[in-house]
Parts: sequence; structure tokens; C-alpha cells
Amino acid sequence: MKTQVFAVDVGYGNTKCAFRIGSDLATKMFPSLAPLRVSEAVSGFANGVLSDRKVAAIEIDGTVYEVGPGVERSSAYGNAGRTLSEDFCTTPNYAALLYGAFHYAGVTEIERLVLGLPVHSIAKYADFVRDEFSGTLTFGDHKVRIGSVKVIPQPLGSLVSFSEYGGSAFDRKNEHIVIDVGYFTTDWVVANGFTMNDGRSGGAPGGASQVYQRIASLIGERKSNFVPDLERIDECLRMKEPLLFYKEDIDLAPYLEQSQAVILSTVKQIQKKVGRTDGVRSIVLSGGGAALYEPAIREAFPLNRVDVLDAPCFANVKGFLIVGESTLARERKLGVAA
Repeated sequence: MKTQVFAVDVGYGNTKCAFRIGSDLATKMFPSLAPLRVSEAVSGFANGVLSDRKVAAIEIDGTVYEVGPGVERSSAYGNAGRTLSEDFCTTPNYAALLYGAFHYAGVTEIERLVLGLPVHSIAKYADFVRDEFSGTLTFGDHKVRIGSVKVIPQPLGSLVSFSEYGGSAFDRKNEHIVIDVGYFTTDWVVANGFTMNDGRSGGAPGGASQVYQRIASLIGERKSNFVPDLERIDECLRMKEPLLFYKEDIDLAPYLEQSQAVILSTVKQIQKKVGRTDGVRSIVLSGGGAALYEPAIREAFPLNRVDVLDAPCFANVKGFLIVGESTLARERKLGVAA
């Protein structure tokens, strides 16, 4: 399938993509886990008794990874193939997840690919990402041709989504603070309309995963037993279900309450960077960790309105798509080559 604009948010927690099918907006999401492929899958011999996992084999530089909705969220020793590092976008895991998005969307040719990077690392890695993922990309027997790549700060996608879907809540004449709570990083943008205030915008390691790590540590201390599986803690919090730990079902709510210091540390960084907020129309929360941070944000900014975007996981990537479409249309009008 050929498409004019394809947007991908390869997050530390989940990989999301957005594209058009006719005039309709399509989105897909799967965990940002890329474990090495198991060469002899036992389930292949189950003769239809067990359901097949929804995974794709993605080959990067001779190594085959598994990615997709059905990827295993846990492993025998707690390493499920997730990468948490600032240079994530330079790793084979990132490439495998990006190519997985191409695979599940069924695209073979893209005129404009839009990707996002954290605010604090975009200056360092934007050129690498543009160069690495332009042209004809090959992964195993599959090929995708990319005409051009546009890289934007991740929370800018949420700002654009808010402007598109927020109705009258979006104020072009006054400031908004967009806080994108990701899995590994929390990024924020202060913008008047679509003009970013670089001096008050920023980002920091301090997303949802640090909360999960703190919860795991507290449970480990209480139960005198190491808790390696952050993926299940993430899933249980989102589903509001207890965590099975050996013979016990553990209510995570008290542990989340005891982990507020981790969240407050990041919120204090935001407060210090953005400064006065008397001229801010609203604080906009997006990202998969928005619900975790919402109480602390409301407490830290009690005089400001706080808007939580619908489907916050997809807020960035929907905005990426709109940015890609608008910039491509403008370049065509001006006669600029894509």
C-alpha cells in the first residue's frame, strides 16, 4: 500500500502509528518490546489447540526480532526486550519496532514519514533519524520506500491534536503547557498558539516506568522477594487489577500512593522550568502515563485548568500525522520537493 503521510510514535512503552485509509484516520498500537525471535516455537506444534500469537519476525542486520500485539510481555528472567536509554532511536530495537509499524499497516511506499523524539534529545539525534530511515529500507524480505522524514518534538504532536480535537478549549492567543508523560521520559512544551517557548520547554527521564520501578521495589521490600516484571505492573495499573505475585493477589493502589515522591520529583522540574503560569490558558496532559501524573499536576498547578486528552496514548501520533499532511501540502503549494 502507498500512502502520502505515515506517522509513527516509537515510544519506550508502546509503538503507535497513524495513517489515512481514504478519508478515515487509522491507528495501530503494540508494545515497544522487541525480544529475539525463538527459533523453534512450541506453539507451532499445537495443531490448532493453542491460539497463534500476533507477532511479526523483523530482521535487522541479520538478527531477527519479534514485534507485535502478541509479543510476550514477560520473560523467564525479566528481560522482555524493552530498551530504556537516551539513545533508544539509534538501536536495532527501535528500527525493529518502526518496521513492525510498517508491517502491520501494510505500507510499502511512504511520501512523508513523521517521527517524534523527546524534547531533551531531539537536537542530538534528529539528523541521525532522518538519515537512517530515508530512502529504501529493507528488513528481511520486506522493503519500504521512504520519500522524506520529518522529525518533531514529541509533545508538539499532542499540542496539534489538542488544537484539532479540543474544540474551544484550544486558545491560539494565549499559552498552553503540554505535558507528555511517556514510559521513560516526561516532556513538556510551553506554546503560544503553535509558537514554542524553548526556554520554558524541556524534558527529563521520569516517566511511568520510574513509578513502576518504585512500586516493584516497595513490593520487594515488603515481601522480601525481587519483583522483576514491570510489564505486568504496568498492565495491572491500567486495567485496575491486582498483581499476582506467587500465591497472593496484591492491590497496587497503596504502593502507587507510596510512589508519589517519584512523580513529584518530575513535577517539580516542570514547575521550575515553566515558571509563572498566570498567563496559561490550560495545562494539557497526554501520553500513556497521563493518569498516573494527573493528581500531582492538579495539585502543583491548582489555579490552572487541566485538560486530559482523550485516548492520550494516541495524541502524539495523531498530531504527527496532521503536521506531516500540512507541511507536505504547503511544500507542494510552494513547489518545494518533498
